[in-house]
Amino acid sequence: MSMPFYVSPEQLMKDRADYARKGIARGRSAVVIAYDGGIAFVTENPSRALHKVSEIYDRIAFAAVGKYNEFENLRVAGVRYADLRGYSYDRSDVTARGLANAYAQTLGTVFTQESKPYEVEIVVAEVGQTQDDDQIYRLTYDGSVGDEHGFVAMGGAAERITTGLQERWSMGLDLGTVLRLAVELLADDNGDGKPRELGADQLEVAVLDRNRDRRMFRRIAGPLLEALLSQDDPTRDVPETDDSTPGSHETLTGE
Repeated sequence: MSMPFYVSPEQLMKDRADYARKGIARGRSAVVIAYDGGIAFVTENPSRALHKVSEIYDRIAFAAVGKYNEFENLRVAGVRYADLRGYSYDRSDVTARGLANAYAQTLGTVFTQESKPYEVEIVVAEVGQTQDDDQIYRLTYDGSVGDEHGFVAMGGAAERITTGLQERWSMGLDLGTVLRLAVELLADDNGDGKPRELGADQLEVAVLDRNRDRRMFRRIAGPLLEALLSQDDPTRDVPETDDSTPGSHETLTGE
């Protein structure tokens, strides 16, 4: 009987990590960024059927980059976790921290025990009563969890976008300002100062709006998004969008 081929655990983990990182780097980046009224999610996504940003529960949303079918499985599992916990205990017991811990266990198990790791990075965010109470958790392919403050970028250009956000983001910015900042950084793919044109129809944008009643998640698209990206005076109140948002129990059948 032939001897099985041996690979050291260190090399095996390194190969899996390299594989996952290369897969994630091939996708478009996403930005999650806090503003004075909540948390905004911005990513380049011309598809209106395959969402990279979704509602999980009343005050919690999910954003992802990487392989769609893999992060969609995670999203559905998160919705089921939230609905079951909220029904069994209380709606206030469903938190971004608990959901992030559940995702970390799943991603860590897949990374160490399955033949192929998930090629995904995800963010779980929860909007609080004030900007200081907002919670943003970033989870990588191996189950590592990072507690982020203010903003986070994921995907192939994450490092360059993060540098730009560190230089230009600050507490208390309004929605229009953070959206224009995020789009500007997303459009500069190569970091050469020659950004592409990213119109509203090429973007997927959503917010967790702390001023709404109970369900804080809403999508921003169409004329409203165009106005936010182009307006000269972003201090005015942002009207509600007509784009309907399904509840967490409805997202199991697709958005």
